[in-house]
Amino acid sequence: MMRDAVFLDRDGVIIEDRADFVKCWDEVAFVPSAFDAIAKLTDAGLPIVIVTNQSAIGRGIITQSFLMDLHAQMLAEIESHGGRIAGVYFCPHHPNDGCSCRKPLPGMIFRAAADLDINLGKSYLVGDSATDIQAANAAGVNPVLVLTGKGEKHRSLVAASSSGQTPAIAANLGEAADLILTRRSMR
Repeated sequence: MMRDAVFLDRDGVIIEDRADFVKCWDEVAFVPSAFDAIAKLTDAGLPIVIVTNQSAIGRGIITQSFLMDLHAQMLAEIESHGGRIAGVYFCPHHPNDGCSCRKPLPGMIFRAAADLDINLGKSYLVGDSATDIQAANAAGVNPVLVLTGKGEKHRSLVAASSSGQTPAIAANLGEAADLILTRRSMR
């Protein structure tokens, strides 16, 4: 039985975005609404899946092993606040590598959907960039743009995009979670 889910970008949605990449746990700062929002979505029975471009690996700035350790710590922190993440999918490639998993391409979303039996048409992707919204549209997922991270700056880029579904706009992940839960209750 396929189920709907919520896909979340990592940087700018769950944790603060850093122009110089997260290189150690001390550089992780959670977006203020993230814990409550993820706990609320978890309580509603929605699988939550992180889909994140992590070109710092392809650029030689961090290792994949470091990223796995960082994600384990991040998930433990989320769980200690009542949330649960069903899966973390990341693209380790450099932007010039031409892979199929780097957003705006939908490879990570398709892989997660197959692994976790997700109905993409009833799912949501919450992101802070034009590439997140493009990936959502390419995968047939309902897009939500948050104004944290790069969101405010990318708002005009998303509005200028002529292809795909126009995203809902939310101030932060907390507002996005409320919007998603309200829309689900209206089905």
